[in-house]
Amino acid sequence: MSVTKNQMVELFIEGITSEGNGVGRYQGQAIFVPLTAPGERVQVQIAKVAKQYAYGILRQVLEPAACRIEQDCPVYRSCGGCQLRHITYEEELRQKQQMVADCFARIGKITAEMLPILPSPQTEHYRNKVQFPVQEDSQGKPQIGFFAPRSHRLVAAQNCLLQPTLLNEIAQYCCVLMEKYHIPAYNEQTHKGLVRHIYLRQGYHSGQVLLCLVINGTNLPSGSKFCAGIQQKFPEVCSIVLNINQQKTNVITGTKSVCLVGKEYIQDNMCEVPVQIGPLSFYQVNTPAAEQLYHVAADFAQLKPTDVLLDLYCGMGTIGLSMYHQCKQLIGVEVIPEAVESAWNNAKAMNAENVRFLCADAGTAATQLAKEGLQPSVIVLDPPRKGCDEATLNAVVEMAPERIVMISCNPATAARDVAILCGKGYVAQKIQAADLFPRTKHIETIVQLSRV
Repeated sequence: MSVTKNQMVELFIEGITSEGNGVGRYQGQAIFVPLTAPGERVQVQIAKVAKQYAYGILRQVLEPAACRIEQDCPVYRSCGGCQLRHITYEEELRQKQQMVADCFARIGKITAEMLPILPSPQTEHYRNKVQFPVQEDSQGKPQIGFFAPRSHRLVAAQNCLLQPTLLNEIAQYCCVLMEKYHIPAYNEQTHKGLVRHIYLRQGYHSGQVLLCLVINGTNLPSGSKFCAGIQQKFPEVCSIVLNINQQKTNVITGTKSVCLVGKEYIQDNMCEVPVQIGPLSFYQVNTPAAEQLYHVAADFAQLKPTDVLLDLYCGMGTIGLSMYHQCKQLIGVEVIPEAVESAWNNAKAMNAENVRFLCADAGTAATQLAKEGLQPSVIVLDPPRKGCDEATLNAVVEMAPERIVMISCNPATAARDVAILCGKGYVAQKIQAADLFPRTKHIETIVQLSRV
């Protein structure tokens, strides 16, 4: 018998799903409940009913789990940015390790060696990228926060614990200056107002900060005074950029940027690779944890001085360039032109020779390289959450590298793609989960495959 909406039920929470929700069963039906922990008994109000499952809202913890901890963020229940802040970090790691293991066993039918999960060196204030929506409060003053899950209702939040204190303070001061100089916040309903998002990036090693205002216009009123006020209070801000987005869209940034102060990018380094980070650059948000991940990837690659390395979905080229000195030649492929330009600049700054970057879809480029007879010794795959397409996987198999290193932010699609490769002449040898996103549901996975 199915539960009904608004029904109150008592559940024992058995585990946590890949979405960060606790899961229990009521008369055989799975009930997913946010903010619950494995091993506890809870009272839940049913919020949504589907044919095979339902979603519930936690109303009372009847018997708390040993891993439950006090919430240290006043907007945790409503913000939606963190999913696992109510349990210890040790339990979070255990659950994430289990998520990855379950995906590879259930989806991929893979029986490779599962290495212990890599914890993040930092669990708080680790994000080098901050994006605050801006709206006016009930008194007409600009405020920052985050959109509640599955909505565009702003939850005011000035001190996010995932973000560096400095970046939180800069964003707050932007609101002060907006009010001082009568710069209006954007209104989604009317498509009026100016500042849509306050977007910040910080170099973990350099300390440099880029401030980007995403605006519904082409210029910033009192722009010189605004910039002077920011730099006077925060000398770490060495770049201030306007990003133009006048579309009625949920996409945060537009395609055009105008630099007001400094350059359109800041500088940092990742595993000794110099990088230029602009508003539109893809860059791992947790630098020290990403450096751990890259070291594992290099260990899995087992490169030799005679090897050719092909880096598909290479972004700014940081993964491939971090291994550049270990091989004979590096070829990177990326579909975003700005990222390819950054990759070339990074390689130039390293004085890297025998490096080639192609601007193309990974599947198209891999197919063409295979037709050219390229025989890379190692291929690194770092696809988006949807995973690799069929053309990419077929071309990888055709090039027959000795080893493949798969890096993925989605263990489900990674397990699917690894299973395909294992059906075409490869064997998965090692799986390593790495936590780049503490207190959230997300987890990174690295897989080593060898040709049979």
